[in-house]
Amino acid sequence: MAGTQVPMRLRPLHYFWATFRRQWRSDISTTFLTPVLYLASIGAGLGSFIKGGQVLASLGGEDYLSFVAPALLVTTAMQVAVSRSTYDVYGCKNWWSGAYRSMLAAPLSVGDIVTGHLAWVAARVGLASAFYLAVSAAFGAVHSPAAAADLVVGPVVGLAFAAPIIAYAITVRHEQPFVMIFRLVMVPLFLFSGTFFPLSQLPTGLRYIAYVLPLWHGVELSRGLYQGSLGAWPALGHLAYLVVVIAVGSMAASRTYRKELAP
Repeated sequence: MAGTQVPMRLRPLHYFWATFRRQWRSDISTTFLTPVLYLASIGAGLGSFIKGGQVLASLGGEDYLSFVAPALLVTTAMQVAVSRSTYDVYGCKNWWSGAYRSMLAAPLSVGDIVTGHLAWVAARVGLASAFYLAVSAAFGAVHSPAAAADLVVGPVVGLAFAAPIIAYAITVRHEQPFVMIFRLVMVPLFLFSGTFFPLSQLPTGLRYIAYVLPLWHGVELSRGLYQGSLGAWPALGHLAYLVVVIAVGSMAASRTYRKELAP
């Protein structure tokens, strides 16, 4: 597509796509291999030992593989989004690449940069979601054509994490805070948002904390789509929550990016 045909706000995608084409091999582990290994080892492997892989009422009438697989798609979306919203932002702002300075000289506005970076996060998460959906279908964990809608749910969940995180990441002066995001935010969410066991097994206080965090809403959407059991109103409720998080995070990102990048 010719450059004049690309909306200004999406032109940063050219940079990110060109970078990805050179570095995609370094993303194979996080984007592709890790979720497949989780699905094979925990979903299929460990799941075969849980009541012999039988359907369990405690898992909503699913076997363990079918219970875990849709949640792992969403956690993969979270992991990819967090990775692309921390170190990538730091690199674009600072000496690693200084890409943001080049974009401002293009000229692009600060708003164009925010929109373009978030669009790239959504594209990367969409790629990972498509790959994971195909693999989970090969494992026999997809039970409804509605699961194809996870190609939208994955990027939406990714943006719900990316928007507020880039608002913070643009302000940091060194990389150490990103380690805390991975350890104290992403890992607990990965373990305690209904991914590997029902939230009903958590203490009441922790359960309500999980309800107000984006990952649980994504897990519920994905699980309902994989099974073809997602009602219209619950789906709208979960999506509305995620959209609000994206909107608030995007507004915060616009403010912090202007503060950090405006001349």
